[in-house]
Amino acid sequence: MAIFYSRSAEETRSWAEGYARTLRQGDVVLLEGEMGAGKTVIAQGIARGLGVREEVTSPTYAYVNEYGGLFHFDCYRVADEAQAYALGLADYFERGGICLVEWGENIRSLLPAGAKTVRIAGSGEGVREIRY
Repeated sequence: MAIFYSRSAEETRSWAEGYARTLRQGDVVLLEGEMGAGKTVIAQGIARGLGVREEVTSPTYAYVNEYGGLFHFDCYRVADEAQAYALGLADYFERGGICLVEWGENIRSLLPAGAKTVRIAGSGEGVREIRY
């Protein structure tokens, strides 16, 4: 596991842009961290690194935002795996795109084996520790 220390949202986006170059079609990346840690900022950087030109926002109310072959999940409001399955979230893992999953612990049993993890520690204006 490697560690990157970020001192700003733009540093985090730039790191994530580089991290995107390590991803391949079919990869699932769990974005873990407290509320406000920067999970969506990392998703924005990954999207930028993959050439997405659209504005990437948190899919909190939509559950999943799709940007071409990039799927950005926010499972914060998903009660359990049964609800996620009924919403069709598991189907995205079979579509061959790259899936970024915030709050993946809420759908743990639906996640494919081999999912990657990016953990963000810290919130507010301080330094973020990103483990990947």
